[in-house]
Amino acid sequence: MSEHLDEVDVVVVGSGAGGLAAAVAAKKLGLEVLVIEKEPCYGGTTARSGGVLWIPNNPISTFRPEPDSPEDARTYLRHECGAHYDAARVDAFLTHGPRMVDFFVRHTDVQLIPLPEYPDYHAESPGGRTAGRSIMAAPIDGRELGDRIRQLRPPLREITFVGMMFNSSAEISHFFNVTRSLHSAAYVARRLLTHAKEMLVHGRAMRLTNGNALAARLAKSAFALGIPLWLQSPAVALLHDGERVGGVMVGRRDGRQVQVRARRGVVLAAGGFPQDVARRAELFPHAPTGHEHHSPAPPGNTGDGLRLAESVGGQVARDLPNAGAWIPVSRVPRGNGITDVFPHLIDRYKPGVIAVNRRGQRFVNEADSYHDVGVQMQRACADGAEVEAWLIADHRTIRRYGLGFVKPFPLPLGSHLRSGYLLRGATLAELAAKAGIDSAQLLETVDTYNAGAVDGKDLQFRRGWRVYNRFLGDRTHQPNPCVAPVAQGPFYAVRIVMGDLGTFAGIRTDAHARVLDGQGRPIEGLFAAGNDNASVMGGGYPGGGITLGPAMTFGFVAAEFMAGRAGESTVAPGEAAVLSPS
Repeated sequence: MSEHLDEVDVVVVGSGAGGLAAAVAAKKLGLEVLVIEKEPCYGGTTARSGGVLWIPNNPISTFRPEPDSPEDARTYLRHECGAHYDAARVDAFLTHGPRMVDFFVRHTDVQLIPLPEYPDYHAESPGGRTAGRSIMAAPIDGRELGDRIRQLRPPLREITFVGMMFNSSAEISHFFNVTRSLHSAAYVARRLLTHAKEMLVHGRAMRLTNGNALAARLAKSAFALGIPLWLQSPAVALLHDGERVGGVMVGRRDGRQVQVRARRGVVLAAGGFPQDVARRAELFPHAPTGHEHHSPAPPGNTGDGLRLAESVGGQVARDLPNAGAWIPVSRVPRGNGITDVFPHLIDRYKPGVIAVNRRGQRFVNEADSYHDVGVQMQRACADGAEVEAWLIADHRTIRRYGLGFVKPFPLPLGSHLRSGYLLRGATLAELAAKAGIDSAQLLETVDTYNAGAVDGKDLQFRRGWRVYNRFLGDRTHQPNPCVAPVAQGPFYAVRIVMGDLGTFAGIRTDAHARVLDGQGRPIEGLFAAGNDNASVMGGGYPGGGITLGPAMTFGFVAAEFMAGRAGESTVAPGEAAVLSPS
């Protein structure tokens, strides 16, 4: 039975960065807002992410190795988007992105810090930059959320260390160097002691970083403004009178179905469709049944926003060259047939790690971005078999850097070998036999690679030539921080398959984040943000934070439009606060 519950100005569907940015901005601009979330926790994919925002010409990155400009950013995006360059939406993003950053830093609890060495993924391309466009959320003490910290989605377990989160490569380096540096050993000991106390008292880490910090800061801002956040309250239908969208039907609220009317609009920000098996089968060529893809996204990201938009005439972008933000992942056995998904964000860049396909051949510069490697994995497996590859390392490399979910020395390898996650062979031929890789070709591949690697050269794929390759390599390893031989047995392998960091094929919108119908006309009262909004990057991945940057920007843009203040919201005089990493 349906029951009218309430009426507000804005209903936001979803509690990730796009949704919470829209909610907080709308409330600051004088509107009455409600956020509904289908899951029992808030934060969405954002809370599991790296928390990085790509915003060219942002006011946070005041120290840049090269000057930036909207014209250069536009040139870069034309190059990256190709035929799918949407001039109006790109201009809106480049215009309002810096304004969004300034607005949130001045008026909310969202604090952002520069990433002074974080390059564009293709910095060498026209308009690219070696640093200055990526920023991230400053760490925050989870206790600032009070009891509501318990409802914040935790970070992805596989990319923490016993639940600890890290916000910089410098922090991670201390853990890699724990047995090589007294300074690093002391740092690690302090972190472990503090973390143990937090786990004992609170049951989770309280030093929140990365996407957990961004979600926490946005949520704290929403709570401070008195914005209601309904958990376990899915949107099951839009209220549509044929002329405009006027609210939502909430499927479960205190055990009943309720209507919530929206005077100004509804913002769809439900996280895209990475866990929608049927739409994966439709839009992911490498997943003909939808089950050949393994996403670390939250289980509730099942395409609700897309279906809601389609129900009133909205259109999903089905023509992008990539329907998702690809990343190689591995499946970590947890027992009883259960596996978790581990995204390979760090290991591929390290010297002494290579990737081969089932034929034993290298197929990519392993130190390129996760998306670029994912594209090449799919091309290398275009013969119809499942998209898969193996990361190969020798004993010295795996003990120095780890491999996938396997941690470096002094943590043991035994449990991973017993579970089958990690394969080991005394020789490359033995390893190939265990993995089902062509043995003769693997030996030839490693010999060819090692011939250049002894001098720090990758003669096949020029690994280490990009600024981004070197950014995540081992800077202490010279002459090339990404290249070392695979030579000292025993040898190890981890199988990787196709995953994503979110979906690109979202709802078509205009420069105001308004959902468009089949004739390209705005559907009154309906907006989309985050991964529910078709990627403004045209299915490309030009830099770290190209999901969260546009998510918050277009959430902000939607809020301004609904408030009748499109491009006009005022901020207090003075300069935006610039914080240092901590």
